Amino acid sequence: MTKMQLPEGKKIYFASDNHLGAPTKEKSFPRELKFVQWLDTVKKDAAAIFLLGDLFDFWFEYKTVIPKGFTRTFGKLAEITDSGIPVYYFVGNHDLWMNGYFEEELNIPVYHNPQEFTFNNTAFFIGHGDGLGPGDKGYKRMKKVFTNPVSKWFFRWLHPDLGVRLAQYLSVKNKLISGDEDVTFLGEENEWLVQYCKRKLEDKHRDYFVFGHRHLPMEIKLNNTSKYINLGDWIIHYTYAVFDGTELKLEKFE
Repeated sequence: MTKMQLPEGKKIYFASDNHLGAPTKEKSFPRELKFVQWLDTVKKDAAAIFLLGDLFDFWFEYKTVIPKGFTRTFGKLAEITDSGIPVYYFVGNHDLWMNGYFEEELNIPVYHNPQEFTFNNTAFFIGHGDGLGPGDKGYKRMKKVFTNPVSKWFFRWLHPDLGVRLAQYLSVKNKLISGDEDVTFLGEENEWLVQYCKRKLEDKHRDYFVFGHRHLPMEIKLNNTSKYINLGDWIIHYTYAVFDGTELKLEKFE
């Protein structure tokens, strides 16, 4: 568990699900500019920035090649970490295949599983959210295939021009991968991440559970002292969460 005491006047920011590159790089470019503008805004009082996955609609790291594009995003993230503000990244279901680039080039630690943090004695449980809780069995099976070392080995042998183009096509077209069927509120009793959080609370108290993946901004009270926050996305909602040292709130970037 990582612990951090926020300096006076500093905040912690959370965002997820940009899906840069989808449906095309040209159409996602204005969203990228808006996200970079947000990063430029929050860096002024950020103690840390958490990006909770699916920054890209597809990402795969070959040994010497990464997908083309996203220069402004990389430049801004490098500027922020170079200034001493830590950025933390949690892989999503669209960028499972990270393998050292963020750590080596941007000084951004990358997490493949949910992690616990404590800020000002407030306990956080943080992750992307895919594959957690009951249901979602089709995706869980597919994730096992995607993360299998043999599958990654075979994909790596495809020429990047072919591999990236194929993966981008499947990412946009396949609803099982993209999660397009998961963008409506299911009701608190049917929200599988809510059920997951409630089960986690049986073992240990956390003040906030923070996830992405669902593309819906949500604040759901789990009990008298714990809350589930879903960050929404940067496709339709442009929402993010901010912790001021006392309370975590969802906000919208206009």
